[in-house]
Amino acid sequence: MKKHLWIGLMGTMMWNACAEGPAEKKDTFDYTVEQFADLQLLRFKVHGFEELPLEQKKLVYYLSEAALQGRDILFDQNGKYNLIIRKMLETVYTDYQGDRADTNFVNLETYLKRVWFSNGIHHHYASDKFVPGFTPEFFMQALQSVSEDKLPISEGETLASLCEEVFPVIFDPKVMPKRVNQADGEDLVLTSASNYYEGVTQQEAEDFYAQMKNPNDTMPVMFGMNSRLVKEDGRIQEKVWKSGGLYGQAIDKIIYWLEKAKGVAENEKQKAVIEKVIQFYKDGDLKTFDEYAILWVKDLDSRVDFVNGFTESYGDPLGMKASWESIVNFKDLVSTKRTETISANAQWFEDHSPVDKRFKKEEVKGVSAKVITGAIIAGDLYPATAIGINLPNSNWIRSVHGSKSVTIGNFTDAYNKAAHGNGFSDEFVYSEVEKTYLEKYGDLTGDLHTDLHECLGHGSGQLLPGVDPDALKAYGSTIEEARADLFGLYYLPDVKMQELGLTPDADAYKAEYYSFMMNGLMTQLVRIELGNNVEEAHMRNRQLIARWAFEKGAGDKVTELVKRNGKTYVKVNDYEKLRTLFGQLLSEIQRIKSEGDFEAARKLVETYAVKIDPELHKEVLTRYAKLNLAPYKGFVNPLYTAETDAEGHITDVTISYEEGYAEQMLRYSRDYANLPYRNE
Repeated sequence: MKKHLWIGLMGTMMWNACAEGPAEKKDTFDYTVEQFADLQLLRFKVHGFEELPLEQKKLVYYLSEAALQGRDILFDQNGKYNLIIRKMLETVYTDYQGDRADTNFVNLETYLKRVWFSNGIHHHYASDKFVPGFTPEFFMQALQSVSEDKLPISEGETLASLCEEVFPVIFDPKVMPKRVNQADGEDLVLTSASNYYEGVTQQEAEDFYAQMKNPNDTMPVMFGMNSRLVKEDGRIQEKVWKSGGLYGQAIDKIIYWLEKAKGVAENEKQKAVIEKVIQFYKDGDLKTFDEYAILWVKDLDSRVDFVNGFTESYGDPLGMKASWESIVNFKDLVSTKRTETISANAQWFEDHSPVDKRFKKEEVKGVSAKVITGAIIAGDLYPATAIGINLPNSNWIRSVHGSKSVTIGNFTDAYNKAAHGNGFSDEFVYSEVEKTYLEKYGDLTGDLHTDLHECLGHGSGQLLPGVDPDALKAYGSTIEEARADLFGLYYLPDVKMQELGLTPDADAYKAEYYSFMMNGLMTQLVRIELGNNVEEAHMRNRQLIARWAFEKGAGDKVTELVKRNGKTYVKVNDYEKLRTLFGQLLSEIQRIKSEGDFEAARKLVETYAVKIDPELHKEVLTRYAKLNLAPYKGFVNPLYTAETDAEGHITDVTISYEEGYAEQMLRYSRDYANLPYRNE
């Protein structure tokens, strides 16, 4: 199994995204943009960008352009009709001359905004297909009213034939209902709408990659990471994403801007990183990707950093193929002291972990950590993004060369600032005791949990010799995220945290313990439609941990679900015993991971992580609806503008936060539409 580290802990931080915070100096920056459906759009402030030297500003600008050039790749990865549908919707949205106050048009606008947000027609988190609030008849009439030249009609095709093909994808709930299906016992490839496989079954895909693997290879590449697996003329083969291959038109534009970034690299190490990722985009060789990952891990001196490429595999039901994403960032010099303290003590944390000695690393190598300021996000990190990153995903590279861990400080800050005073705590927190913990410590311990999760949790432990990294298959993502979360939860109360100056006292950890249990047992359910199961890996992870600890501690009433005035609340009675339970589960999950115990992983996830109490779910949704809050949040990017002199040389790069959500999305569709509507 590939380590799924990029999504980070945004879901776990539901308290920090929904709760009142401590008093602070007034911030006049407007973090909120708009809210619709179950989504809220925010802005993030790029603190310190104006103070960067010109060459670093230029580097951020070039890397940001490289990031935006890959936008269409993710849309197509998420579903083969997404680019066609996006263009149809956008054309109606911009050119329709009818009654724009009509309910059908208003609902089409909301639908389009959701498609933009999710990079396709399926929910970015729940993976279910959106239900249009407009009729097929209205959409047909609207399409007929605009110029056909602006619609994605191929040569030899008519509007009628296009609609005949595409309308069932939009309107029929039985067609491509889920982007990623994780239902146990079903063919996960055939029943998932994501565009990573064509004409192959789950068994055929698993067999194809199994025969590639050599159990004696100590430096295995991540097979299948950068390709679509297809069956053509009865033969199964890969279509590689590279220059001259699939997605080549967009990749060539990415390469163009990476070449410009190389010209202003801060140092030779960074230049080598950029050169190697360009080489990978050109040859598509997974060995080249590993060489790039090693160079990237070792580049610790550069202020500006980036990720650009095929990174995480949550969108693949088999957990192998990687979605395209990018982030450009620079180091927060002041806040990084916190993460550097944690990473400097990585060996101590590994040695004192409650897991079996066989599964511990004797020597923790190359763990680097920093707090960064995000400058721009793209692909699978836009608009919804991570607040923590730990890469690379290759197990052997992490063991031999180490990993980079970051906390994205300005994103967390934006979530917290936008959420202060929204009434969430009054509705769901049990008593004033818990509210006090959360108000006093919540932001701090939330950040620390993210740090421990990313800096140490994902980098801890080891596979036993000969264990296939993909042994846990579809359950690998949930198990890996649970492992990292539990590592952070276990150590938050440790006296070592106080000795290192990371927590102020022995009570601080209780804020994160309470918010985690409340979220895992109850409040994250606001993100799921009534009647559905938990399917997304991070949400499964949190419910698994919370429900397992709740059940195992039931005899001692470690945690309770109590009723008051007809409402259910989480009540933690014994925080110390809760830590013990977290340690026990961490030990078992590390064993499962290290031994590649698929059946144990399946049983644990299916027992605790998937099913939902329908009565509790209904209650939580009803209470949350009264708050008029959006359970999912994402960002509008800032706009960077290169100022030039008469000779065309860049003299400055300015930053603006004025662009609206629809304005930005339409500009991206205009300026970064690099792929044909059909990528066969």
